[in-house]
Amino acid sequence: MKYVPYYRVSTASQGKSGLGLAAQREIVTRFLKPHDELLAEFVEIESGKRADRPQLEKAIAAAKQQGARLLIAKLDRLSRNVHFIFSLRNSEVDFVACDIPDANTLTVGIMAVLAQHERELIGERTRLALAAKKAQGHQLGTPNLTPAISELGRAVHQQNARQHPANVQAAELIRLYRREGLPYQAIADKLNAMGFRTRRGKPFLAMSAQRLDRPA
Repeated sequence: MKYVPYYRVSTASQGKSGLGLAAQREIVTRFLKPHDELLAEFVEIESGKRADRPQLEKAIAAAKQQGARLLIAKLDRLSRNVHFIFSLRNSEVDFVACDIPDANTLTVGIMAVLAQHERELIGERTRLALAAKKAQGHQLGTPNLTPAISELGRAVHQQNARQHPANVQAAELIRLYRREGLPYQAIADKLNAMGFRTRRGKPFLAMSAQRLDRPA
């Protein structure tokens, strides 16, 4: 099978340093079978807030021209972009995602709807909790937070950490390495050697690698 790989990094600095891109390439390499052919790659360096994806359009055109499949290392974050979903749906090109090989345009659309719905629910729960606290006459601030609001804050923080671009890619590598039987400390060492850092810019430890391996 011939594949045209499509990668995305969020900023120009990530694109130049290779942070995140190296991880995506490794995921793709591990996905390929011995007789598969990897064609020229396309790398999108952009903010997730932008709608246009010129490199995606070029990758789709190349896949069509060469009778290949579009290969995506990580689908979960890309599937939250409506423009990306519609581009895949309307392209009439076959694609496969390394992290979700059975995905298609229908499942991608469902993932996007659920992700958007979850973000809206978190925002609404936070807004209502703070409004209720304010209505009780409390001045909003950390000292006045109830245990329920504190727990909600921790949940939001944990979700933000899991959704951080570098952490999403690191989590995929952690799962791959765990399937190979590597302990968390060895995995942390590998991530650090590849240039990965935690959401707070710290080197990975065995505990931080284990946290990312937990289900969301």
